Amino acid sequence: MKIDRLLSIVILLMNRPLVQAKELADMFEVSVRTIYRDIDSINGAGIPVVTYQGANGGIGLMEGYRLDRNVLTERELADIFTALQSVSSYGAGEHNLLMEKITSVIPPSKSHAFRSKTTQLIVDFSPWGLQGPLEERLSLLKEALDESTAVAFDYVNADGQISHRIVEPYTLVHKGAGWYLYGFCIQRQDFRLFKLLRMKSLVKEARSFERLDIPLQDLPWTEGWKEPLNTQTVVLHFSAEGRYLAEDYFDCEELEADGNGGYIVRLAYAENNWLYGFLLSFGTVVEVLEPEPVRRRLAGLAAEIAAKYKLL
Repeated sequence: MKIDRLLSIVILLMNRPLVQAKELADMFEVSVRTIYRDIDSINGAGIPVVTYQGANGGIGLMEGYRLDRNVLTERELADIFTALQSVSSYGAGEHNLLMEKITSVIPPSKSHAFRSKTTQLIVDFSPWGLQGPLEERLSLLKEALDESTAVAFDYVNADGQISHRIVEPYTLVHKGAGWYLYGFCIQRQDFRLFKLLRMKSLVKEARSFERLDIPLQDLPWTEGWKEPLNTQTVVLHFSAEGRYLAEDYFDCEELEADGNGGYIVRLAYAENNWLYGFLLSFGTVVEVLEPEPVRRRLAGLAAEIAAKYKLL
């Protein structure tokens, strides 16, 4: 992405007196013209980068200018490095070059302490086992995001209905245990959130679009999810045999011991197909104590499942 490339160029210029534009273009797999546009952007940010002509020329910082290495502390650089490691855990490692450049800024005498800071927290977005189609979708969507290109796909909603969508992609969101695409849906003429696992036949469209400045800091993908009107308190009882599952899925402060080795859990959930699938995933080690309508619906679903496997 452009911000990664700009930061990498700045770090290179901090450590080398001159760099050839062609070398930078080859390094970042872009055109020389793109590199010169990047230099204009860096200059616009207040860092005086100049081009020296001649056989021994190249791109460098203005003579006499020294970028303050303390503009970012080692702790802040370590935090950036850790964030890049997390993002790179799912993909082709496009941030490896930037991480390498950040590491080069750290003096050798402090490299051990820096490595220690960058391994204190590891966030790995990749799933267990093979990644397969999901990784391919992520790669294609990253390309579409970089190019501001629309994408098309068939989408299967929570009720199993399939619709064809053309979407202008704005951002990839990792929330809970899943990846989502947030973008402007042409069919709905509004912004929507799409789960990547529900996409089929994903392709890039030929047309591009002009990206709008939207306030992503408002977290539009969380609106309404936990509003009181959309949720109700569900009381679960985990048997002693299911104790480990309760401890895997819920915070220790949400677990209330039942006196027999099991747990009682009280949480607010929206009543939808996801909730029933979630509850059924626990099998026989969990019982819904409240509310009664959820108990009856779950009992009905369990009976339907049992009927499918009834022995003749």
